[in-house]
Amino acid sequence: MPLIQAVDRALRILDLFDEYETELKITDISERMQLHKSTVHSLLKTLQHHHYIEQNPENGKYRLGMKLFERGNLVIRHLDIRSVSKKYLMDISIKTGNTVHLVILDGKEGIYIDKVEGTSGTVLYSRIGRRVPIHSSAVGKVLVAFKSDKELKELLNGYVYKRHTANTLTSEEEFLRELERVRSNGYALDREENEPGITCVAVPIRDHSENVIAAISISQPSAKVNDAVLNEEIHLLQRAAEQISTEMGYIQHGHLSV
Repeated sequence: MPLIQAVDRALRILDLFDEYETELKITDISERMQLHKSTVHSLLKTLQHHHYIEQNPENGKYRLGMKLFERGNLVIRHLDIRSVSKKYLMDISIKTGNTVHLVILDGKEGIYIDKVEGTSGTVLYSRIGRRVPIHSSAVGKVLVAFKSDKELKELLNGYVYKRHTANTLTSEEEFLRELERVRSNGYALDREENEPGITCVAVPIRDHSENVIAAISISQPSAKVNDAVLNEEIHLLQRAAEQISTEMGYIQHGHLSV
Protein backbone atom coordinates (compact mmCIF):
# COMPACT_ATOMS: atom_id res chain seq x y z
CA MET A 1 0.00 0.00 0.00
CA PRO A 2 1.51 3.36 -1.02
CA LEU A 3 2.28 5.94 1.66
CA ILE A 4 0.57 9.31 1.64
CA GLN A 5 3.53 11.62 1.16
CA ALA A 6 2.28 14.61 3.14
CA VAL A 7 1.34 12.47 6.15
CA ASP A 8 4.66 10.62 5.97
CA ARG A 9 6.58 13.90 5.91
CA ALA A 10 4.60 15.35 8.81
CA LEU A 11 5.26 12.29 10.96
CA ARG A 12 8.96 12.35 10.06
CA ILE A 13 9.11 15.95 11.26
CA LEU A 14 7.69 14.93 14.64
CA ASP A 15 10.33 12.18 14.87
CA LEU A 16 13.13 14.75 14.58
CA PHE A 17 12.51 15.98 18.12
CA ASP A 18 13.89 14.18 21.16
CA GLU A 19 15.17 14.97 24.65
CA TYR A 20 18.43 16.31 23.24
CA GLU A 21 16.88 18.54 20.58
CA THR A 22 13.64 19.85 21.94
CA GLU A 23 13.57 22.84 19.58
CA LEU A 24 14.59 23.17 15.93
CA LYS A 25 14.81 26.00 13.41
CA ILE A 26 12.96 25.65 10.15
CA THR A 27 16.31 25.59 8.33
CA ASP A 28 17.43 22.62 10.47
CA ILE A 29 14.22 20.75 9.69
CA SER A 30 14.51 21.57 6.00
CA GLU A 31 18.08 20.25 5.82
CA ARG A 32 17.34 17.03 7.70
CA MET A 33 14.20 16.33 5.70
CA GLN A 34 15.93 17.36 2.46
CA LEU A 35 12.89 19.44 1.59
CA HIS A 36 12.50 23.04 0.43
CA LYS A 37 11.78 25.50 3.24
CA SER A 38 8.41 26.44 1.71
CA THR A 39 7.28 22.80 1.84
CA VAL A 40 8.48 22.42 5.43
CA HIS A 41 6.78 25.68 6.36
CA SER A 42 3.42 24.41 5.06
CA LEU A 43 3.81 21.14 6.97
CA LEU A 44 4.77 22.94 10.18
CA LYS A 45 1.82 25.32 9.92
CA THR A 46 -0.57 22.39 9.47
CA LEU A 47 0.89 20.59 12.49
CA GLN A 48 0.80 23.85 14.44
CA HIS A 49 -2.86 24.39 13.54
CA HIS A 50 -3.68 21.02 15.14
CA HIS A 51 -1.37 21.70 18.13
CA TYR A 52 1.06 18.88 17.37
CA ILE A 53 3.78 21.50 16.89
CA GLU A 54 4.17 24.90 18.52
CA GLN A 55 6.52 27.81 17.88
CA ASN A 56 8.57 29.40 20.63
CA PRO A 57 7.67 33.11 20.45
CA GLU A 58 11.04 34.11 21.89
CA ASN A 59 13.34 32.50 19.33
CA GLY A 60 11.03 31.37 16.51
CA LYS A 61 12.08 27.73 16.86
CA TYR A 62 9.60 24.87 16.66
CA ARG A 63 8.92 22.26 19.35
CA LEU A 64 6.44 19.47 20.02
CA GLY A 65 2.97 20.61 21.06
CA MET A 66 0.73 19.62 23.94
CA LYS A 67 -1.57 17.58 21.71
CA LEU A 68 1.09 14.85 21.58
CA PHE A 69 1.25 14.83 25.37
CA GLU A 70 -2.54 14.49 25.55
CA ARG A 71 -2.65 11.66 23.02
CA GLY A 72 0.28 9.89 24.66
CA ASN A 73 -1.46 9.95 28.01
CA LEU A 74 -4.57 8.40 26.47
CA VAL A 75 -2.49 5.47 25.23
CA ILE A 76 -0.61 5.04 28.50
CA ARG A 77 -3.82 5.11 30.57
CA HIS A 78 -5.07 2.10 28.63
CA LEU A 79 -1.94 0.10 29.31
CA ASP A 80 -3.12 -1.93 32.30
CA ILE A 81 0.32 -3.45 32.66
CA ARG A 82 1.66 -0.02 33.59
CA SER A 83 -0.79 0.59 36.41
CA VAL A 84 -0.39 -2.95 37.74
CA SER A 85 3.41 -2.73 37.69
CA LYS A 86 3.94 0.73 39.15
CA LYS A 87 4.12 -0.23 42.82
CA TYR A 88 6.57 -3.04 42.07
CA LEU A 89 8.85 -0.73 40.09
CA MET A 90 8.86 1.75 42.95
CA ASP A 91 9.53 -0.95 45.53
CA ILE A 92 12.52 -2.34 43.63
CA SER A 93 13.95 1.12 43.04
CA ILE A 94 13.68 1.96 46.75
CA LYS A 95 15.29 -1.33 47.80
CA THR A 96 18.18 -1.14 45.33
CA GLY A 97 18.61 2.58 44.77
CA ASN A 98 18.67 1.85 41.04
CA THR A 99 16.57 2.82 38.04
CA VAL A 100 13.79 0.38 37.17
CA HIS A 101 12.08 0.14 33.77
CA LEU A 102 8.96 -1.38 32.28
CA VAL A 103 9.22 -2.10 28.56
CA ILE A 104 6.93 -3.59 25.90
CA LEU A 105 7.69 -4.80 22.38
CA ASP A 106 6.52 -2.78 19.40
CA GLY A 107 7.55 -4.22 16.06
CA LYS A 108 11.29 -4.83 16.19
CA GLU A 109 11.98 -2.51 19.11
CA GLY A 110 11.16 -2.15 22.77
CA ILE A 111 9.39 0.91 24.15
CA TYR A 112 9.86 2.25 27.67
CA ILE A 113 6.36 2.68 29.08
CA ASP A 114 7.40 3.41 32.66
CA LYS A 115 10.54 4.34 34.57
CA VAL A 116 11.36 4.94 38.22
CA GLU A 117 14.64 6.81 38.55
CA GLY A 118 17.07 5.52 41.15
CA THR A 119 19.40 7.42 43.44
CA SER A 120 22.60 5.59 42.47
CA GLY A 121 23.15 7.30 39.13
CA THR A 122 21.39 8.66 36.09
CA VAL A 123 20.55 6.37 33.19
CA LEU A 124 20.70 8.78 30.29
CA TYR A 125 19.42 6.60 27.47
CA SER A 126 15.97 5.72 28.75
CA ARG A 127 12.86 7.83 28.95
CA ILE A 128 9.18 6.96 28.77
CA GLY A 129 8.18 6.64 25.12
CA ARG A 130 11.70 6.09 23.83
CA ARG A 131 12.50 3.03 21.76
CA VAL A 132 15.30 0.61 22.59
CA PRO A 133 16.98 -1.97 20.31
CA ILE A 134 16.24 -5.60 21.07
CA HIS A 135 19.77 -6.89 20.38
CA SER A 136 21.67 -4.56 22.71
CA SER A 137 19.33 -4.33 25.71
CA ALA A 138 18.41 -6.76 28.47
CA VAL A 139 14.73 -5.85 28.10
CA GLY A 140 14.84 -6.42 24.35
CA LYS A 141 16.42 -9.85 24.74
CA VAL A 142 13.77 -10.90 27.27
CA LEU A 143 10.92 -9.63 25.10
CA VAL A 144 11.90 -11.80 22.11
CA ALA A 145 13.71 -14.79 23.66
CA PHE A 146 10.55 -16.77 24.40
CA LYS A 147 8.95 -16.39 20.98
CA SER A 148 8.44 -19.38 18.71
CA ASP A 149 11.05 -20.17 16.06
CA LYS A 150 8.68 -18.92 13.37
CA GLU A 151 7.96 -15.65 15.19
CA LEU A 152 11.64 -15.09 15.87
CA LYS A 153 12.58 -15.76 12.25
CA GLU A 154 10.03 -13.21 11.04
CA LEU A 155 11.13 -10.68 13.65
CA LEU A 156 14.82 -10.92 12.78
CA ASN A 157 14.30 -10.92 9.01
CA GLY A 158 16.16 -7.83 7.81
CA TYR A 159 17.06 -6.77 11.34
CA VAL A 160 20.07 -4.44 11.57
CA TYR A 161 22.50 -5.17 14.41
CA LYS A 162 23.73 -1.64 14.98
CA ARG A 163 26.80 -1.28 17.20
CA HIS A 164 26.23 1.05 20.15
CA THR A 165 29.27 0.18 22.25
CA ALA A 166 32.30 -2.09 22.04
CA ASN A 167 30.22 -4.82 23.76
CA THR A 168 27.22 -4.77 21.41
CA LEU A 169 26.25 -8.04 19.71
CA THR A 170 26.48 -7.36 15.99
CA SER A 171 25.39 -10.58 14.27
CA GLU A 172 22.33 -12.84 14.22
CA GLU A 173 24.47 -15.81 15.19
CA GLU A 174 25.67 -14.07 18.36
CA PHE A 175 22.19 -12.84 19.15
CA LEU A 176 20.57 -16.27 18.80
CA ARG A 177 23.17 -17.79 21.12
CA GLU A 178 22.43 -15.04 23.61
CA LEU A 179 18.69 -15.75 23.41
CA GLU A 180 19.36 -19.41 24.19
CA ARG A 181 21.11 -18.29 27.39
CA VAL A 182 18.17 -16.04 28.25
CA ARG A 183 15.70 -18.90 27.84
CA SER A 184 17.88 -21.18 29.94
CA ASN A 185 18.48 -18.65 32.72
CA GLY A 186 15.09 -16.95 32.73
CA TYR A 187 16.67 -13.50 32.70
CA ALA A 188 18.80 -11.33 30.40
CA LEU A 189 21.86 -9.18 30.95
CA ASP A 190 23.16 -6.12 29.13
CA ARG A 191 26.75 -5.49 30.17
CA GLU A 192 27.38 -2.06 28.65
CA GLU A 193 26.00 -3.25 25.31
CA ASN A 194 23.62 -0.33 24.85
CA GLU A 195 25.03 2.46 27.01
CA PRO A 196 28.64 2.76 28.19
CA GLY A 197 29.06 2.37 31.93
CA ILE A 198 25.56 0.93 32.46
CA THR A 199 24.68 -2.68 33.27
CA CYS A 200 21.08 -3.93 33.09
CA VAL A 201 19.28 -7.09 34.10
CA ALA A 202 15.72 -7.93 32.97
CA VAL A 203 13.07 -10.62 33.40
CA PRO A 204 9.82 -11.35 31.51
CA ILE A 205 6.24 -10.61 32.51
CA ARG A 206 3.55 -12.94 31.14
CA ASP A 207 -0.21 -12.75 30.65
CA HIS A 208 -3.08 -15.24 30.90
CA SER A 209 -2.04 -16.88 27.62
CA GLU A 210 1.51 -17.39 28.97
CA ASN A 211 2.94 -14.99 26.38
CA VAL A 212 5.64 -12.52 27.37
CA ILE A 213 3.94 -9.12 27.27
CA ALA A 214 6.53 -6.93 28.96
CA ALA A 215 9.93 -6.85 30.62
CA ILE A 216 10.95 -5.34 33.93
CA SER A 217 14.57 -4.35 34.44
CA ILE A 218 17.12 -2.76 36.75
CA SER A 219 19.76 -0.43 35.31
CA GLN A 220 22.79 0.75 37.24
CA PRO A 221 26.39 1.96 36.95
CA SER A 222 28.60 -1.00 36.04
CA ALA A 223 31.07 -0.07 38.78
CA LYS A 224 28.49 -1.13 41.38
CA VAL A 225 27.82 -4.56 39.91
CA ASN A 226 29.15 -7.89 41.15
CA ASP A 227 27.73 -11.42 41.22
CA ALA A 228 26.15 -11.02 44.65
CA VAL A 229 24.42 -7.80 43.61
CA LEU A 230 23.16 -9.34 40.37
CA ASN A 231 21.81 -12.44 42.12
CA GLU A 232 19.87 -10.32 44.60
CA GLU A 233 18.48 -8.12 41.83
CA ILE A 234 17.43 -11.11 39.72
CA HIS A 235 15.59 -12.48 42.76
CA LEU A 236 13.80 -9.16 43.32
CA LEU A 237 12.86 -8.85 39.65
CA GLN A 238 11.61 -12.42 39.33
CA ARG A 239 9.50 -12.13 42.45
CA ALA A 240 7.97 -8.87 41.17
CA ALA A 241 7.44 -10.34 37.70
CA GLU A 242 5.64 -13.33 39.18
CA GLN A 243 3.27 -11.05 41.11
CA ILE A 244 2.63 -8.77 38.13
CA SER A 245 2.08 -11.76 35.84
CA THR A 246 -0.41 -13.23 38.30
CA GLU A 247 -2.33 -9.95 38.32
CA MET A 248 -2.30 -10.05 34.51
CA GLY A 249 -3.97 -13.49 34.61
CA TYR A 250 -0.93 -15.74 34.30
CA ILE A 251 -1.28 -19.08 36.09
CA GLN A 252 2.18 -20.07 37.25
CA HIS A 253 3.45 -23.58 36.69
CA GLY A 254 6.50 -23.32 38.88
CA HIS A 255 8.90 -20.40 38.48
CA LEU A 256 8.71 -17.84 35.72
CA SER A 257 12.26 -18.60 34.71
CA VAL A 258 11.34 -22.15 33.71
